[in-house]
Amino acid sequence: MERDSVDEGFVRTLIGDRYPELAGLEIRRVASGWDNQLWRLGEELVVRLPMTERAPELLRKEFRWLPELAGQLPLPVPTPRFLNEPDALFPRPWSLVSWVPGEPADGVEVTDAARSVANLAGFLRALHRPAPADAPTDPGRGGSLAAVTDDFEALLAGVAEAVDVPRVRRVWDRAVAAPQWTGPAVWLHADLHPANVVVADGAISGIVDFGDLCAGDPAVDLAAAWKLLPQGSDGDFFDAYGGTDEATVRRAQGRAVLKALVLVSVGQAWDRGLPGGQPTWGRAGRQVLERVFASAA
Repeated sequence: MERDSVDEGFVRTLIGDRYPELAGLEIRRVASGWDNQLWRLGEELVVRLPMTERAPELLRKEFRWLPELAGQLPLPVPTPRFLNEPDALFPRPWSLVSWVPGEPADGVEVTDAARSVANLAGFLRALHRPAPADAPTDPGRGGSLAAVTDDFEALLAGVAEAVDVPRVRRVWDRAVAAPQWTGPAVWLHADLHPANVVVADGAISGIVDFGDLCAGDPAVDLAAAWKLLPQGSDGDFFDAYGGTDEATVRRAQGRAVLKALVLVSVGQAWDRGLPGGQPTWGRAGRQVLERVFASAA
């Protein structure tokens, strides 16, 4: 089923077929990511409808693991409530998850640095515990930076006119050369960027989209110090998180510039009228680079 064939009437029919007791609740479209279309259902629930080939696998992964983790996390997350199998109405599995209040951080500013530092550090301390042996893995997202060198080079070449290439490369090379993580593989969100974080009253207040949840190097998530927080907050963040060494900080900076290049690329796609573009992502990516450069100077 294509995105443009899903509207409020279709979602109401889908809910009425599976959950008639919920059919009278208000339904409204809300901001969505790459893989799922999201419809808010009443005040407490969200309908997640997979729209890409990879989305059902990510949805099932969330349904398997996130309920176990959610109760130990200090910020709200979209905890899965119900998983529905494909049928004649909708050809992919879909879910109902809890609503996380707030505004996506790619559209609003994080102005309360102190509270955001405390909230983000507390969230990642709680999440970053050793994952079980059967936890999902993703070498590209949770492994060494060397594994994504080709991705870095392709992204940098694509946005070379929009970024300071020598400075980006210096940060990247130093990150790749840093000693690798030798501790246990810990749980990772693995895709912390402004569109996957919500803000309320100027502070980070919730984390969404756990489709890339996996086990690996905590530096992957610690890159959020530059992706999500105001410039100059990284020192306070690492103090609040605790237990990081210089190598981990360098790897985190590498992860931050890699994601920044993705954000800039997606912003360029929007500017050029190409598929997959997002209007707010280019600015967000440039801000990430500025923060990293200031920290790594």
